[in-house]
Amino acid sequence: MSIDRKALILQAATLSFVQFGYKATTMDQVSRIANVGKGTIYTFFKTKEELFEEILDKASQELMSVMNRVAAEQATFVHKLLNLLDSILEFRSDHELFVKLAQEVRDIGTAQALEGVKRMEAYALDFLRQQIEEAIGSGEVKPCDSSVAAFMILRMYLALTTEWNKSHEPLDKNRIKEHMILFISTGILL
Repeated sequence: MSIDRKALILQAATLSFVQFGYKATTMDQVSRIANVGKGTIYTFFKTKEELFEEILDKASQELMSVMNRVAAEQATFVHKLLNLLDSILEFRSDHELFVKLAQEVRDIGTAQALEGVKRMEAYALDFLRQQIEEAIGSGEVKPCDSSVAAFMILRMYLALTTEWNKSHEPLDKNRIKEHMILFISTGILL
């Protein structure tokens, strides 16, 4: 039975990035965790940056798959949008790497960690923008700047699910959805 050394290295590197963050991860650590020589790692990846890039690419593909699955649902725009936001949040929390990267960005501002977080957010924003444009085309959403709308919707959702809890009693999913619908559909003005 042949061992897929590249997959083993990617798994070990992901574990190292999760445990130690981007900045503190070294090729020595990855080699120890994978139980392979450093030379074996360099056969597949010339630098830590290249290794990190491959891990981000794989995660991006997983995120796109999750978002495509939700977008394929036969439902109203608002229902699909809320499910899409839930799936993005679940993806972020299920992937310890992104939790660690966000923590590293907050604590020490590592450029590569920030780049990883921004990349995932860019995929989510672009996907939301496309969904909003489709909904505009089908008459479910009034004409608007889809990029701005996607940014505002994602930011509001992330703020209610992560930032709010830091200084308030956490909101359950239903309350978050109620507030999202309020602002997206009717707003707060009479």
